[in-house]
Amino acid sequence: MFQGSMVAIVTPMKSDGSLDIRSFKGLLDYHIECKSDGVVVVGTSGEAPTIDVDEHTYLIKEAVKHIDGRIPVIAGSGANSTKEAIFLTKKSKELGADACLLITPYYNKPNQRGMYEHFKAINDNVDIPQILYNVPCRTGVDIDNKTVTELSVLKNIIGIKDATGEIDRLDDLKKRVGKEFLFLSGDDTTFLEYMRHGGKGTISVTANIRPDLMHAVCQKMLDQRYEDAKKINKKLELLHDAMFVESNPIPVKWLLNHLGKINSKIRLPLVSLDEKYHQTLVTAYEATL
Repeated sequence: MFQGSMVAIVTPMKSDGSLDIRSFKGLLDYHIECKSDGVVVVGTSGEAPTIDVDEHTYLIKEAVKHIDGRIPVIAGSGANSTKEAIFLTKKSKELGADACLLITPYYNKPNQRGMYEHFKAINDNVDIPQILYNVPCRTGVDIDNKTVTELSVLKNIIGIKDATGEIDRLDDLKKRVGKEFLFLSGDDTTFLEYMRHGGKGTISVTANIRPDLMHAVCQKMLDQRYEDAKKINKKLELLHDAMFVESNPIPVKWLLNHLGKINSKIRLPLVSLDEKYHQTLVTAYEATL
């Protein structure tokens, strides 16, 4: 159910900073039309750190209702507070999400035992498929393969989104966990190689801009047609890099605005894309055409 190109969707906002649900629904329709294989709501790209709890649950509710089973909805429900993560995960299940994406606890920097107990508590309290999310460059903690292996035997933990870009981690982890454990890339620049080594797909920032091409690449990889996938991905390489010239989702929201799909409003402490990068993003997009 969870494979291929799953977009880490942005959260459109009006000029006053409030949620733009009309544009949000428009983006959801756009991704379905372009054959995205799933959508991740209220993740990093969706500005989860500055979305309050009511907005968080509202976005999940609206996504589930609007998509109406057409593609899977994965709800970002992680937090650095275990209590809050359990609450958001419970709400995600109640609202009809197909799975939850759980970030490693950030800022308070738990050790490996702390991370194990954190994820185990969520597993034990909520019966919904749960995907671990490791992105140490943003969280300040790195869940190691031993801990992931221990968590993989728990009922509700079905896989991991790995944004480290380190393919050797996947090679090692594949030897440790059961065959059903799901591997998803969280790094657009290395996702092709990740899938080549056994990943089933990607949760992608680039897919916000070119969901059609990201789906095509993933489908070629799932069909074991690496050379064909590589040719398509070649068009996306500049865009993969451009999505991270500043902190995500600054670049992707600017480019979506430039393309007329959303307002580029972003919440503090993030600010609009520096003008020096504008042409970089335009050039990267044009390379995909």
